[in-house]
Amino acid sequence: MRLLIADKLDMRPLEALTLLGVEIVSQPQLGPADLPAALDGVNILVVRSTKVTAEAIDAAGELGLIIRAGAGVNTIDVIAASRRGVFVTNCPGKNSAAVAELTMAHILALDRRLVDATVGLRQGRWEKGEFQGAPGLLDKRIGVAGVGSIGRLVVDRAKAFGMEVHVWSRTMSAKRAAALGAVPHKSLLELARVSDVLTLHLPLNEQTRKVVDREVLEALPAGAIFVNISRAGVVDEEALVEVTRAKGLRVGLDVFSDEPKTAGGEFRPAIMAAGTVYGTPHIGASTQQAQYAIASEVARMVRAFMTEEDVPNVVNVCRNTPARYALILRGLDEVGVLANVFGVLKRHGINVEECTNTVFDGARATCTKIRLASRPGEACLTELQAFDEVLHVSLVTLPNMA
Repeated sequence: MRLLIADKLDMRPLEALTLLGVEIVSQPQLGPADLPAALDGVNILVVRSTKVTAEAIDAAGELGLIIRAGAGVNTIDVIAASRRGVFVTNCPGKNSAAVAELTMAHILALDRRLVDATVGLRQGRWEKGEFQGAPGLLDKRIGVAGVGSIGRLVVDRAKAFGMEVHVWSRTMSAKRAAALGAVPHKSLLELARVSDVLTLHLPLNEQTRKVVDREVLEALPAGAIFVNISRAGVVDEEALVEVTRAKGLRVGLDVFSDEPKTAGGEFRPAIMAAGTVYGTPHIGASTQQAQYAIASEVARMVRAFMTEEDVPNVVNVCRNTPARYALILRGLDEVGVLANVFGVLKRHGINVEECTNTVFDGARATCTKIRLASRPGEACLTELQAFDEVLHVSLVTLPNMA
């Protein structure tokens, strides 16, 4: 089993995989164009920010598992992976604390203008009068957009600072909000109107792309703090530049569109000149603690892929397959029993969607559950029951979950 790591990753938790016969290849310098050739003979691919295209997946004949070493799978062509029967997984929640910590760091730094004060001191200026009038966070209203694992941690930290917490997500109920000690809102626009601080913790998908538009930004109070540590694409960046200037927003960003693909280089996003704007170079998940936790989760998923029936955190497996019938077959635990069963199903034109096989104590008998796309006729069932190794056959109609 060959595992390719195409981004930087803490290798310590992965070392034990060699006991399972895993050959680990680390090539963090690889880019999207390099992947197709690099995936020759690779069974498992681990990436963080490197894009995995359909071209790369189609070229990787032995690839069975792609692990995104982080939350989300927006860098992976999941449709292409599903078409090739390749599992796609991620590591949700493992870097949540790191992202929540950076969120609070931006909020605190913007409130007290720590960056500007530090620059002044480094340049030899003592500007106490300039920076001693910070608004402060106690009793201020913070709006948290997106209340997944990161958003919930931000809620906890904001409450510790004595802030009044308001929340919005597409699935937020009044009961869930009450459990968080937060005030729920029906829309992002409504949340923005009441937020002295608005922080985003949203995934990037078709529903959230540029969900923070000009109307939402203009709804923020003048001088409000706006923080985005999630995805650049959830914000209309052009509108953000203009509204920041017009309303004197204080902005903290860890994500930008068209970020450099390398760890160094020149980058001059327009928003950085729009006013009191602080930025970090996409480091939200990049603490030592978070990286170790993610690498440990990667190792767990590799072990599960190799040794267990289910792979954790899979995002591209059908919740409801086209199966409409379940064939339950008790038989002897002998060579060729299932081969005979599948041969009969094939002759009768019946497609198998799912199959599980349970072996009883003593390894003398098994119970096989085979989910089928269409109903086997009486001739098919009779033919299955005719095998000496088959003890019993029954058919169950499954509920239509579509």
